[in-house]
Amino acid sequence: MDRIDAMRAFVTVATEGSFTKAADRLGLSNQLVSKYVSQLEEHLGVRLLNRTTRRVQLTEAGRQCLQYTQEILESIQDMEGQLGSMQSEAQGLLRISAPASFSTLHLAPMVCDFRRAHPAVRIDLELNDRKVDLVEENFDVALRIGRLQSSSLIARQITPIRLVVCASPGYLKRYGTPGTPADLRPEHYLHYSFLEYDRSGSPLMEVLKANSRNQHTRLICNNGEVLVKAAIAGEGYVLQPTFMTGEAIRQGQLEVILREYAPEPLALYAVYPHRKLLATKLRAFIDFMATYFGNPPYWDRFE
Repeated sequence: MDRIDAMRAFVTVATEGSFTKAADRLGLSNQLVSKYVSQLEEHLGVRLLNRTTRRVQLTEAGRQCLQYTQEILESIQDMEGQLGSMQSEAQGLLRISAPASFSTLHLAPMVCDFRRAHPAVRIDLELNDRKVDLVEENFDVALRIGRLQSSSLIARQITPIRLVVCASPGYLKRYGTPGTPADLRPEHYLHYSFLEYDRSGSPLMEVLKANSRNQHTRLICNNGEVLVKAAIAGEGYVLQPTFMTGEAIRQGQLEVILREYAPEPLALYAVYPHRKLLATKLRAFIDFMATYFGNPPYWDRFE
């Protein structure tokens, strides 16, 4: 038995006072309307209507049931209307997980511009460099930087992320500009502790991986912005994305070294659980972000 159809048939019979009129209004046969009402009575274990050849009359249980079923059907109608409008207009709460440094440097203005374009969307943004479980932690979307492994999640590339090795002009004047990765001083490596070294066989990445294990390394940190500031201060050389180093390079505070050994670019991805029935608020956010940073992204325009 379809309970909603049965309740709709019962309410229509009760308000019309006739199975025939109810059938006409619903566009169903008399027999089917009668069957729906009988099934509802059987399910509830009470008689809802007293039927005669001339009229249909509600029982006491029927009057109580009519009130409940009308409220239920109105709630369903409200729900369908609300969900329908959510699919046609971006609205509701959007929960986002994003990496900390990228967000503080570049995501904040984008979120504000998105909100101006879609004022009915509310944003709950959590900054965290760990890989969250979208389903378990109830996020709509996560922004991730790297090379994504295959998974059940859906990923859309937003923009490329370049990695460069940088040092300050003062550091290079004092220690010289390295011509190959082998010229890098292991103890001067400013090591980002969350960096995932690729397995591409890149000479630069192999040297940096070895340098990260050097017991005399000057600074290890899980925040790239701290390391970039240390590099600007002349503490050593750093491998960080251009979205973090671009402004310092543009201002002459850092210089890119070993350009020909630069690792393959990473990417910023929007990762979400489902492709089907994608909520309008999420689709609008991803589409907005995909065109926001430019190609190449604006932080790479320092050369």
